[in-house]
Amino acid sequence: MAGLSPPRRTMSLGSGSRRAAAAGMAGPKPGLARSVTLGSERTVKRLRLSKALTMPESTTVLEACRRMAARRVDAALLTDSNALLCGILTDKDIATRVIAREVRMDETPVWKVMTRHPVFVLSDTLAVEALQKMVQGKFRHLPVVENGEVMAMLDIAKCLYDAIARMERVSEKGKAVIDGTDKYHSGSNPSSLLEAFKEQMLRPSLSTIITADSTVVIAAPGDSVLAATKMMVEAHANSAVVAVGNKPRGILTSRDILMRMIARNLPADSTPVEKVMTLDPECATVDTPILDALRTMQERKFLHLPVMDRDGSIVCIVDVLDITHAAISIVESSGTGDEATISMIQRFWDSAMALGSMDDETETQSLMSDATRSQIFFEKEAARSQMMSEVIHEAAEPPYPALFSFKLQDRRGRMHRFSCEVQSLTPLVTCILQRLGTDIDRHRLPQILYEDEDRDMVVLASDDDLTAAVDHARLSGWKGLKLFLDYSGGTPGRRSLASNNGTTTMDLANREAWSAAYGGVAAGAALVTGLGVMVYLRRAG
Repeated sequence: MAGLSPPRRTMSLGSGSRRAAAAGMAGPKPGLARSVTLGSERTVKRLRLSKALTMPESTTVLEACRRMAARRVDAALLTDSNALLCGILTDKDIATRVIAREVRMDETPVWKVMTRHPVFVLSDTLAVEALQKMVQGKFRHLPVVENGEVMAMLDIAKCLYDAIARMERVSEKGKAVIDGTDKYHSGSNPSSLLEAFKEQMLRPSLSTIITADSTVVIAAPGDSVLAATKMMVEAHANSAVVAVGNKPRGILTSRDILMRMIARNLPADSTPVEKVMTLDPECATVDTPILDALRTMQERKFLHLPVMDRDGSIVCIVDVLDITHAAISIVESSGTGDEATISMIQRFWDSAMALGSMDDETETQSLMSDATRSQIFFEKEAARSQMMSEVIHEAAEPPYPALFSFKLQDRRGRMHRFSCEVQSLTPLVTCILQRLGTDIDRHRLPQILYEDEDRDMVVLASDDDLTAAVDHARLSGWKGLKLFLDYSGGTPGRRSLASNNGTTTMDLANREAWSAAYGGVAAGAALVTGLGVMVYLRRAG
């Protein structure tokens, strides 16, 4: 990496140059550009955005990976000494430019491995233009800039999944969501037009995506992660199928490498892929419809899908970006000159990315300025305005209650369900002691774990860990967390969700929580015993 020079810092986000830079990027195709005049001009600031993780370009790769793992994100934005956006670091960059090249993560600054000068959009850019930039550039993440500062991140996967969910709900209810199409097709049923569009866009099978030169990286369970990433680089892939006799047993993705290997401080050259891979991945066939593939990926919350031929052999791996690009290409190639079709595409994405009743509306609203909220407020009709008013009013209140639900199984197989405060770890440990006190050896304290959506066992060793876990659970729509106690004394490789200070700090915080909880339980027991003695003496007297 010595031969790499620092990135050029010529990118300016000043008022005039920002617009010039945005205008100079690859713009939308003429067909979709014309569609802007057919529907409401929704801007990027009103899309379904995620809060961006930003850090200086001088940050070490190791620290960047730890922060990404703690936030459970697969992309981070980098800023230069003037706080201007200068790069983006994704899980693919980490796998192909760091692990595969055997870079020293603790000594290498991020600017040496990041993707420099990423395409970005201004917050007032039209939504359809932002989508086209992502589709044409074939990248999932798009930074959003407002007033010279990074405002948020747009993820195309979230947009597409929301779009599919909305289309299915509308189709099932038989309602028309494409307003104005009947003036182009008089006498037609808008609902049937939507169904026709859905059929046209999503019914083609995955075979339409697979090309003759499609390749797939196949690794053995015992292969090292380093060897697998080198094969991925050679094949220009960001995932590999882990197979035994051409039968898939797992899948290794860039995200797995980040979240399950780097975050655990495991060495790439000696860690087998079977230790960090996703077990028993869902597979599709070449005949699987695109819509079914998307539904599977949405329900199981993964972005890569191995595809098998009719003989059961692995053909390739498709990701959400492949499917997105193919779906848009199918529609464009079938009639970009048809104004009604263009309008349908525009409204399809407007519906997908609009502020609405989707799960992450609170997250989107938290990224908006007061001025933006006011703008949305006055653009809505009276009923909608009243509802938004209530939402914004509630946003000023504490976002979550102080209690959260947990489940825990004791050694006899009995399940305990309880709620407790989550501002610190001590109340949680106290509740555990009250229910499993006899199961726990005070001189051999267990670690508290929970299982996340990736089936990883995540350590709760500090107050920050608990806060991060509960926040993540609430954002994911979980009603509670199922806890596990690890009596092995600290299994290597398990890390906390929020802490990056090493096992010494984590163990210290863990012991302090248990000590405080034991003190509280003991004090409570002493109080009860004292009251009992007083009652007995009074009765005896």
